[in-house]
Amino acid sequence: MASILALSLKNETPSNILIYGKTGTGKTAVVRFVGTELETASLHMGTSCRVVHLNCEVIDTQYRVLAQISKSLAGDEESPSDKARPVIPMTGWPTDQVYQELKNQLEATGGVLVIVLDEIDKLVKKSGDETLYNLTRINTDLKKSKVSMIGISNDLSFKDFLDPRVLSSLSEEELVFPPYNAPQLCDILKQRADIAFNPNVLMDGVIPLCAALAAQEHGDARRALDLLRVSGEIADRAESDKVDEKHVKLAQAKIETDSMVECIATLPTQSKIILYSMLLLDQMGQHIFTSGEVARIYKEIAPGMDLDILTHRRITDLISELNMLGVINTRVVSRGRYGRTKEMWFDSNTTKIWDVILGDPRLNAHGLGKMDVVWVKTLFR
Repeated sequence: MASILALSLKNETPSNILIYGKTGTGKTAVVRFVGTELETASLHMGTSCRVVHLNCEVIDTQYRVLAQISKSLAGDEESPSDKARPVIPMTGWPTDQVYQELKNQLEATGGVLVIVLDEIDKLVKKSGDETLYNLTRINTDLKKSKVSMIGISNDLSFKDFLDPRVLSSLSEEELVFPPYNAPQLCDILKQRADIAFNPNVLMDGVIPLCAALAAQEHGDARRALDLLRVSGEIADRAESDKVDEKHVKLAQAKIETDSMVECIATLPTQSKIILYSMLLLDQMGQHIFTSGEVARIYKEIAPGMDLDILTHRRITDLISELNMLGVINTRVVSRGRYGRTKEMWFDSNTTKIWDVILGDPRLNAHGLGKMDVVWVKTLFR
């Protein structure tokens, strides 16, 4: 990455870069580090090179992206004069005026600007690729300034949403960040543990176990660090002088439960109704159920919730999403001449899931908590 961006120190335009990798593989951290080093080197060499980092999960529209770039450029001006360009407001201007003003601002400041679009897939999926199309072609309208882009994504498939012309311009250089393996995670954890824990508090097997568990699942450094941190918190609450492997096992169970609860709490209402239908089936003792049975209960509940009734196809899609999130397990089974169907079941105790679903004020307002097993059984007589 540094070798690609080094051209900016000679006032040349670096290639655009597209960076892929799973969550927690260091993409953002590396880009921020290289960006800081680039700006420092630029100061020493007397050249003008700036890096603007945008999180597209928050700044997810064309207008916001351009306004934030403008705001960052204005903030970089050490001694604004009367001739300084105005900052683009966060709302209110026509798009063509926004682009024109940004170009004027870039020409006034000069040098090379590197725009980092973190979670670029969120911007593309919400607002299309028009922003990228304009930014990848902005250099043709600039004489005193140059622009390069870095896109960071966890989602390889987001390229399917891009126009071929945008894709060819944006992905001049592609870098892939592979998941960390266990030895690499051990190195990361040892470095953090030296700062976070008192000497001789961690038993010898704790860091290797945290690293191994994280490497087996995702190769995610955040996951490994969370395991180590929560292990320490559990040992501290137990007033233990040491953190050992049993604390890591407890931490793993706690993290999985907490992430599941958070995941379910943020589901859309339609997904919660489908999940509630599954819970009712499970409660009546039918621990393995089909998509048809779930749809049957869902179609009884949805009208009372003032919701549009989804098609069977859409219900199946939402069931697949719940499976992907790890809330349920599914498998496709053959019924011979009756075709194939999807069976599903809960892999763990459903008490926490019940608590989250029934804690939703909208569902409670419509009396879902009052429905019982007897009512469900009447549907299947």
